[in-house]
Amino acid sequence: MSVIEHLEALRRALIVSLAAWALATFAAFFISSRVITYLITRAGIGHAIYLQPAGGVLNQLKVAIYIGVIIAAPIVIQQAWWFVSPGLHKHERRFILPLVAATVFFFAVGVSVAVFALPLYLNVLNKFSPPDVTYLPDLSQFLSFVLLMVIGFGIVFELPVVLFVLGMLRITSSRWLHKRRPYFFLGLGLTANFLTPGADPVTPLIMFIPLYLFYEGTALLLKLLGR
Repeated sequence: MSVIEHLEALRRALIVSLAAWALATFAAFFISSRVITYLITRAGIGHAIYLQPAGGVLNQLKVAIYIGVIIAAPIVIQQAWWFVSPGLHKHERRFILPLVAATVFFFAVGVSVAVFALPLYLNVLNKFSPPDVTYLPDLSQFLSFVLLMVIGFGIVFELPVVLFVLGMLRITSSRWLHKRRPYFFLGLGLTANFLTPGADPVTPLIMFIPLYLFYEGTALLLKLLGR
């Protein structure tokens, strides 16, 4: 492909991705109030406040934008892989559809874990406040915290997809991953302890066990593929 053709392909991918995100955001706006209610209930904070006259609508729009990103993610990912596919060998292109499905799946798993861990987060963070201080949830800040955590977990859980792609590009290999298993074990443990705080040693295992299984599974898959 020429430079002009690459730019045309990039332009098409961006237009399709933005259109999918805009449509998903528009549709998500009509369910955003229910999502906010669910998050408040899930967090166990009882209620939240907003301090601006238009705060209610603006917060619904914020939630709709994030939901739009999540809903449109499969199309955006598909467009990204479609854009890079001309640079792949024919035998490598057969992995595109499974990689798209895997990317969406692991992102959804990360989002689910984040929602599950939400009350644990707030409980731990509130324990650090002085005894005479009461947390009064501001809706905007609460949603920013939750949505950032959800997206963050979704990205972290893309670890197996990243490792697999690096292996297919021969940047890493199954042998390289096995030799560095202790470092990954320690790094994933520290990441789990940082991202899932808790007063007990069991809570970080919610993230550590899936991530480590993903790591070992990816290393085994690369080995079976001769990478």
